[in-house]
Amino acid sequence: MIRTLYTTLAATLLALPAFGQQQGHITVQSTTSTQNSGLYEYLLPIFEKASGIDVRVVAVGTGQALKNAGNCDGDMLITHARAAEEAFVAEGKGLARHPLMYNDFILVGPAADPAGTRGSDITAALSRIAAVPAPFASRADDSGTNKAELALWAKTGTDPKAASGTWYLETGSGMGATLNLGTAQGAYVLTDRATWDTFANKGDFEVLVEGDPQLFNQYGVIIVSPAACPATRIDEAETFAKWLLGPAGQDAIEAFAPNGKQLFFPNAAE
Repeated sequence: MIRTLYTTLAATLLALPAFGQQQGHITVQSTTSTQNSGLYEYLLPIFEKASGIDVRVVAVGTGQALKNAGNCDGDMLITHARAAEEAFVAEGKGLARHPLMYNDFILVGPAADPAGTRGSDITAALSRIAAVPAPFASRADDSGTNKAELALWAKTGTDPKAASGTWYLETGSGMGATLNLGTAQGAYVLTDRATWDTFANKGDFEVLVEGDPQLFNQYGVIIVSPAACPATRIDEAETFAKWLLGPAGQDAIEAFAPNGKQLFFPNAAE
């Protein structure tokens, strides 16, 4: 499928050397869900074959990825916390933020659903969890998922951190470790769908809440500004960004469907 690269891309992305003429590498600071899902294992060999550029991924929570890139430890970002990403650009640390792809967050928990959360209203579900109260496992790591979770709690008027160590279980860990704790303790968990679909230790857990527009999960691409970080490998980063946001990368993202299930939906053209 041929897509048209949308016209709001930064001018620096529009006139790049032909693929295959560059050699070198870049470091991408990335959210963990893209790594854990296997997306990079699928995408990067395609890009590296076309460009000759080696892409090295550091997979951490979005908050840590932004900090690392702000400390000039990376050439590019692929993260999923729009407000934090836009602040990064506004501070002069990134050139521009571009939408790349999306999926959604879901609430998972025991099939018995002791808090009665099942449905499509995430704020109502969280309110019921707090009212019981029922155990809830949080990443508590400033990741994009954690930022989204805390924003949803705020809409319920509940401060879950006040219950830390009782029903609100803060792991300070990645999505996989948090899901493992959740299934072991029978605790509800907010997770991105890609990680859940590839998670092996589901036990009796099921998807209980999905489909709420508030659970939309957008991923973005940012090139680290060479003005802020002079060592940024700008040519290689621009080449990778153009590929991801253009027809080849967008088609590759759409085609990524382990076990026949598409995990990410490209939307750079939007």
